[in-house]
Amino acid sequence: SPGGCCCFCFWRDSHGSLFLSLWVVCCCRFFIFSFVIKTCKKMGIQTVAVHSDVDSNVHVKMADEAVCVGPAPTSKSYLNMDAIMDAIRLTGAQAVSGNEFLAAVGVTFIGPDTHAIQAMGDKIESKLIAKAAKVNTIPGFDGVVKTAEDAVKIAQQIGYPVMIKASAGGGGKGMRIAWNDEETREGFRFSSQEAASSFGDDRLLIEKYIDNPRHIEIQVLADKHGNVLWLNERECSIQRRNQKVVEEAPSMFLDADTRRVMGEQAVQLAKAVKYSSAGTVEFLVDSKKNFYFLEMNTRLQVEHPVTECITGLDLVEQMIRIAKGYQLQQKQEDIPINGWAIESRVYAEDPFKSFGLPSIGRLSQYQEPLKLSHVRVDSGIEEGSDINIYYDPMISKLVTYGATRAEALARMEDALDNYVIRGVTHNIPLLREIITHPRFVSGDISTNFLPEVYPEGFKGHHLDEDRCRELLASAAALHVTSQLYSHKILGTQRVSSAPMDQNNWELCVELGQELHDIEISKSGNSYIVKVDGGQVEVCGDWNLASPLLPLTINGTCRMLQCLSKESSGNIVLQYMGTLFKVRVLSKLTAKLNSYMPEKVSEDTSSILRSPMPGTVVAMSVKPGDTVADGQEICVIEAMKMQNSLTAVKQAKVKSVHCQPGETVGEGDLLVELE
Repeated sequence: SPGGCCCFCFWRDSHGSLFLSLWVVCCCRFFIFSFVIKTCKKMGIQTVAVHSDVDSNVHVKMADEAVCVGPAPTSKSYLNMDAIMDAIRLTGAQAVSGNEFLAAVGVTFIGPDTHAIQAMGDKIESKLIAKAAKVNTIPGFDGVVKTAEDAVKIAQQIGYPVMIKASAGGGGKGMRIAWNDEETREGFRFSSQEAASSFGDDRLLIEKYIDNPRHIEIQVLADKHGNVLWLNERECSIQRRNQKVVEEAPSMFLDADTRRVMGEQAVQLAKAVKYSSAGTVEFLVDSKKNFYFLEMNTRLQVEHPVTECITGLDLVEQMIRIAKGYQLQQKQEDIPINGWAIESRVYAEDPFKSFGLPSIGRLSQYQEPLKLSHVRVDSGIEEGSDINIYYDPMISKLVTYGATRAEALARMEDALDNYVIRGVTHNIPLLREIITHPRFVSGDISTNFLPEVYPEGFKGHHLDEDRCRELLASAAALHVTSQLYSHKILGTQRVSSAPMDQNNWELCVELGQELHDIEISKSGNSYIVKVDGGQVEVCGDWNLASPLLPLTINGTCRMLQCLSKESSGNIVLQYMGTLFKVRVLSKLTAKLNSYMPEKVSEDTSSILRSPMPGTVVAMSVKPGDTVADGQEICVIEAMKMQNSLTAVKQAKVKSVHCQPGETVGEGDLLVELE
């Protein structure tokens, strides 16, 4: 699948026969292989990792062997079957895939048979099979939508809103919601283009859009002897652009009867296609617990660790055993729900732009929160790894487990605060706000959670008076500590706002457009800070070399991160998950600074800059054209998702600075208007 990676796994059975297993994992990048290889090692299986020339990350180092299968574009590497076959021959492999092409050379696939992959991989065919298997399905048009005007007619017959989706799609790609005829035409165009780019198949279908649903899926496990189990559910309702962001198991919403019926229908579908291996049957569930089949993923899902946490099963191990021909060892009554697990998908994205537009760069500093108990991180990257434009921008799957949901959420909050990521913009600020939001904590969620909670877009953590005082006091204490340390190491030659021969200081801290007067006194490792009519006590070990800054603020433990600090007083702190830029000044400096002229912001109404790195797919204007407010100017594709950029006013096009096919960076000038 596009953006996917491959891992070849060897093992010997009791008779010494050598087998090779080929894994192809869709849109999950190299981090999938961390846990695959770990399980293989646990089972005594040797592994060979295949990779593109820009994707040789941790999974390559973990494997016993590695083979490069081509350059970065997936069509020239992971989707290049000749290169994959060459890797199989090079390693002397004998085994893997239900695919007839691979079967002809004796390769055995760890996964379902080809007919199941093809049947469930096509949304049109899978819906027809689901209907025949007596699985609840969404009302809609079961055929292929051929043109934009056909799409409009079908949408009118079904009734708005409708969901336009790629027949061969997945991962939210090639999906658009339409509420009227014009949105249907536009959705048809973008969805078909995304589908062709991501899956090599531009066929579309249209279904009734279930407004404000929950996304709940059932994990199934089936062997080659007709035995099928359902391993309870995962709730994946927190999404942006139809892509999952936070998942959990079990769901707060389901009762035992609904869970059982959904599980039984998932088993019916698996049996209908003679499924074997691990798979996921996805459903949309309305407020009255009516559920409708969405799709079946014939692979291991990104969110599978939460199922492993509550059931105690290693799904990778089960898939390998099934591929070898063993029967399932468990019965349905043996499948438990023990505790609660939460998964946050950590992305290299800017959450302040449409809840997450891709970010690229090198991980200059990277530290996973693995020292915390009941925390699991599936990543496959390390400090120095590159995040590029060719693959999905996911950094890792961060999973926490607890006896209760509250315990799992508390551990997730700690894990996010202790996760150090430098060099790329990431979505930890959004993840932390989601898992601490009262609506999420109470279980009042749906796939519309993000636009409903943040109708103006995500703005980061909102500081109330108490939290604002905490931040200001922490910044002032850190600044004084840093200045005193500089005096101790470098001497007293430098001008400082914190002389060593005193324990009390009067400072000003600038946050946003506001300047706050500070009185701070030091006693040992503690500071008493008077700010905005309140008093804050800040204690810590003040290790200035560590990216993590564990503090006790008014008796409460807080984990802050210091991303940068300068002798001039500029400090960037990560507090409550969000980055805040503050400036600590002496009283005199603050007074003189007030006379400095303010920098005039760039007038962006007459220019269009790229909001993210990507490729220009289409340019809809040329110099001299007149554009209306809201009219499309160009389309940028990043990580297989297409984004239409529009004019913010009526104007004449002055100049165009890019052409279709060109790669652009975040902030690059695209078009100028008069």
